[in-house]
Amino acid sequence: MKNEDILKEYFSYLKLEKGLSLNTVESYGRDLYKFFTLVNKGYDKIEERDVSEYIIKLIADGISHRSVARNLSALKSFFRYLQYTGRIRTNPLSFISQPKLWKNLPEYLTVEEVEKLLELPDVSKRGGLRNKSIIELMYSTGIRVSELVNLKVDKVNLDMGFITVIGKGNKERIVPFGDEAKRWLLKYLKEGREKFLKGRVSPYLYLNARGDKLTRQYIWKMLKKYGRMVGIEDKIKPHILRHSFATHLLEKGANLRLVQILLGHSQISTTEIYTFISRKRIKKIYKKFHPRA
Repeated sequence: MKNEDILKEYFSYLKLEKGLSLNTVESYGRDLYKFFTLVNKGYDKIEERDVSEYIIKLIADGISHRSVARNLSALKSFFRYLQYTGRIRTNPLSFISQPKLWKNLPEYLTVEEVEKLLELPDVSKRGGLRNKSIIELMYSTGIRVSELVNLKVDKVNLDMGFITVIGKGNKERIVPFGDEAKRWLLKYLKEGREKFLKGRVSPYLYLNARGDKLTRQYIWKMLKKYGRMVGIEDKIKPHILRHSFATHLLEKGANLRLVQILLGHSQISTTEIYTFISRKRIKKIYKKFHPRA
């Protein structure tokens, strides 16, 4: 079996058996195709030396440690699959350990910066009203951009004030939203969404000018545009509102376990990174205001 054929089989396994998202599978695919293109060997001919030389090349090319670790993780997963299905007898990555990474503290916006973003959309226009509702909902719930663009109308419960989203690993979770998010969501549904549909039908909540669901790229560009207008473009990252949501909750005293559930993290260690931000901010405030700091 050729590399291309076994890779296609593996990607189907990841989607159907493991329940991984399309984005995750595509990420694995990019890393694996890159590896086999550079190594130029069949999967059953790969040796430990090939993997080591590949990792050394990535580091020499200036690839970040996080990207190197991701590449290695994709390779480990693929060769475990080959061994599990009997395609190979020995795993060439058995003795290659995953590098330990420093935890990069995620950037976030202050409450004041979020408020500035929320003031920018022109709600007299259908696009501005939609964008206002999007930012309010993302900040109110902490959902991922991919979860937002795939959110369907029938997954919004306005009476109870929550949405049902499908997260990583195809896992479903319920996330509440606040009164402001509800107000603008209701306004968008009553006054904006039908203008995008133009008589057509779509199950998705947020739509573009053609009546199709929005893309992640659009959300990213929209936030960048607004960030540029208030001078915080450099801080705007794909997960910036999600990071801000988690950080602000913890700063106000929310329980870490609750934040984990709301974010849809399978491991609480993933959520704990936000506690470092809170401690850092507390120390900064203390040093600024305490006379003996």
